[in-house]
Amino acid sequence: MEKRKTIFDYLAQILMIFGFAMLMLNIFCLAFGESARGFSSMFELGGRGVPTGIAFEFLCISAIVTGLRFVFFTDTLIKQMPLWARTVCMLTAVILVIVVFIIAFGWFPANMWQPWTMFFLCFGISFVGSWLVTTIREKQENRRMEEALQKLKKQEELYHEQGNAKI
Repeated sequence: MEKRKTIFDYLAQILMIFGFAMLMLNIFCLAFGESARGFSSMFELGGRGVPTGIAFEFLCISAIVTGLRFVFFTDTLIKQMPLWARTVCMLTAVILVIVVFIIAFGWFPANMWQPWTMFFLCFGISFVGSWLVTTIREKQENRRMEEALQKLKKQEELYHEQGNAKI
């Protein structure tokens, strides 16, 4: 049974997404910042980091993504949808939100194919990385649960054997 989430669980999720996004964006600033300085508002500080406004926009996206996870991956609002469909809907919604932010805040010129290619490449790499981490974590969790179940079964068998020996 999954424990009920509190507001602190959601805040932690927002900050985890935000932290990962800022880490990646700062790495990109160090790698490409100077050459992209006049090209993108994300890189207006060059290799010196992320502008404050952009950081708050990413914090907002992190909150929206966390809200979307709540909508698509809990049974609170959607009860009868397969996991693969929830994943597709979630990815589509996240991409749409990011595209709206790209256009609304001018993160890069929307009429050029190169930044879109880089965006989708980075998004794809991040998605695959997140999926791998989640899959590995789930397998480890399942293994621990299976080990705990086996231990519980052995204890139960021992208890019944001891109980029968006393009779």
